[in-house]
Amino acid sequence: MKILLLGPPGGGKGTQAKLLVKKLNIPQISTGDILREHVKKQTDLGKKAKNYMENGELVPDKLILQMMGQRLLAEDCLKGYILDGFPRTTPQAIGLEDLLTSLEQTLDKVIVLDVPDNDIVDRMGGRRVHLASGRVYHIKFNPPKKEGLDDITNEKLAIRKDDQKDTVLKRLGIYHSTTKPLINFYQDKNIVEDIDGSDEINVINKNIIKSLANV
Repeated sequence: MKILLLGPPGGGKGTQAKLLVKKLNIPQISTGDILREHVKKQTDLGKKAKNYMENGELVPDKLILQMMGQRLLAEDCLKGYILDGFPRTTPQAIGLEDLLTSLEQTLDKVIVLDVPDNDIVDRMGGRRVHLASGRVYHIKFNPPKKEGLDDITNEKLAIRKDDQKDTVLKRLGIYHSTTKPLINFYQDKNIVEDIDGSDEINVINKNIIKSLANV
């Protein structure tokens, strides 16, 4: 079962990926995790990636795909995997397609979590964090006992830059312009499944599992 999760920032991809990992017993693969692992272990690929990162440059797709190729051959990927966060653009998708062909693999399903922009802004804009501990609250879904204060320390909660409305709208703009065309790329292969991502977490998960039944 080889799955790709697509959806807007704050759309619940990470949450659903973790639930799928438990239910399907296959790993969640994130390029961020792969990069950190290579840099930490000081592999040849990790050293090359670190040079780009230290210069404030994006790590080239070619390098990411080389790391991805090694990861997809790991023993825990024998039964499949969940790709989360890569590919983000059509050129990356084409690169991934070439890589999978060379590994004699194909994606079984592309799950697209559909969430309206307004819902994303509400979700992310309502987050509050206690910076010292990392505890996260939400003014609507998980409010602190006292407004604006951490439950344990009573210290002030903050809004992360990533959760500020302007930043969220900018990230959504990037998603619509670069990641959305991926959906068309995969629709041509008849493996796309649209899931309403504004439902309850468990409902979304049930709908995803149902969509995988015919794979």
